[in-house]
Amino acid sequence: MNRVVLLDTGIIGLITNPKRAPESLACNCWLQTLIKAGIRVILPEIADYEVRRELLRTNKIKGIKRLDELAWVTLPLTHPTNNCASLLMTKYRSGETLTLFLTISGN
Repeated sequence: MNRVVLLDTGIIGLITNPKRAPESLACNCWLQTLIKAGIRVILPEIADYEVRRELLRTNKIKGIKRLDELAWVTLPLTHPTNNCASLLMTKYRSGETLTLFLTISGN
């Protein structure tokens, strides 16, 4: 089974942080480990939008450049995707452990 990781805004913010604080460095190492292990890392478009909006607002050019470098595989924001994301976040915030099995079509 192929594994997939969806990045959220908190992780994306740390990865795009040009200051390279220890937590940002750890996130970048984690991301590289996933990629090297062949795990598919996906950047949801809504997360890209939220992080990009804040980077633009604060004129963080290096962060925007890093975000652009990350945008290789995106998950389009559609109504079903948004509904699923809302459900998952609600379950996560209520303390449930989440294990997802997704079918991703290449067509």
